[in-house]
Amino acid sequence: MRPVSPVLKSTLEYGPLLVFFAVFMLLRDRTVAVAGRELSGFVFATLVFVPMLVASTLALWALTRRLSVMQVMTLVLVVVFGGLSVWLNDPRFFKMKPTMIYLLFAGLLGLSLGLRRNWLGAVLGDAVPLRPEGWRALTLRLTGLFVALAVVNEVVWRTQSDSVWVSFKTFGLPVLMVLFFVANAGLFTRYAAGDSETGAGRD
Repeated sequence: MRPVSPVLKSTLEYGPLLVFFAVFMLLRDRTVAVAGRELSGFVFATLVFVPMLVASTLALWALTRRLSVMQVMTLVLVVVFGGLSVWLNDPRFFKMKPTMIYLLFAGLLGLSLGLRRNWLGAVLGDAVPLRPEGWRALTLRLTGLFVALAVVNEVVWRTQSDSVWVSFKTFGLPVLMVLFFVANAGLFTRYAAGDSETGAGRD
């Protein structure tokens, strides 16, 4: 993988989401005419977000010549569910997109556990070297996290306003992911590859 500036990488990864948030906040109480159709501010923000994410993902690939499986699956689901929201002028499809992504990730990780395959390590092994038992523990915990995030997303978008959901999507979900990895710092230390510890204790 080619080296890329961390600032540029973060901009490409999170820029489209921040633009979505900004456009929504600007137009949340308005409608926008596009090709003779009246779109809500939410749907118009989705219309802006989808091609931006496609462009930023292609730029990441051009710079690094590598995309993770999660990035590819996320892009596909964003295009599908975002496209449905724009086509049908219905924000519900885009709101369901995180649920589908998290359930898909949970299903794949659960399947890897059942098949005794280290798919997570194949994706993250270069960045987080762990012993096999560490990868199994992390896979199990991430599976639970993704199921929980799917449930939380469903509760938020079905019970809260568009503004609350957009803020939750833009800031809440990334913060929850960061907190998860911080909370599991002990696991990374205990099961670090090359560590002589047995890792038999609980984290």
